[in-house]
Amino acid sequence: MITDTEKNNVAQQFLTAIRNRDWELMRSIMTEDILWSLPGTSLISGEARGVEAVIERAQMIVNYGVTLALKHILLGQHNVALSLNNTARRGDLVLDEHLSIVCSLRDGKIRRLDTYLSDVDMLNTFFVKV
Repeated sequence: MITDTEKNNVAQQFLTAIRNRDWELMRSIMTEDILWSLPGTSLISGEARGVEAVIERAQMIVNYGVTLALKHILLGQHNVALSLNNTARRGDLVLDEHLSIVCSLRDGKIRRLDTYLSDVDMLNTFFVKV
């Protein structure tokens, strides 16, 4: 069983990897069969399956200038969740999204990420081809 400290560390490492574009760190904390679900119809929506697809999604998020502000790390019995406020501006488009990412763990690594958004339409409008 993974400890609360280990859950917290994995969540922190996930954020650090995205913020610092440290894709090797991200690879080290994910299982090969990872799946990341994200609602909507935007460029980043749907299911990203596998390490490389998850990293591509993370790269697109940071390439669009998104700032990830951590509000809380929420610990569950077996998993961990991140409460975030993601913001960005691109021309007239504004992203100011409250979200939770539930990280399901296996053997101390992230096996699944499920994202829940406060405003799916805002995401759909912001993440379009530029």
